Amino acid sequence: MSRGRFRRNEGMNLSPGYLMASMVVSTVGFGLFMYGKKQTRVPQLVTGIALMVYPAFVASVAWMLAIAGALIGALWLATRNGV
Repeated sequence: MSRGRFRRNEGMNLSPGYLMASMVVSTVGFGLFMYGKKQTRVPQLVTGIALMVYPAFVASVAWMLAIAGALIGALWLATRNGV
């Protein structure tokens, strides 16, 4: 049997900092999702879903926090402009 078939996934980051940042970002996303669902606010709902899902696909803490800041900034601009 070939060993190449059962390679370890080198892209998964399980450092404590990554796990903590992922938990914080996803918790904020869950809060926005629940608020958007309860108040029927689409921007908060969509941003909440994005904040809960994307940490699984980002390998570095810096990029995770940068994307979270961009999403929350976009949400702020959307609500400020009356969306």
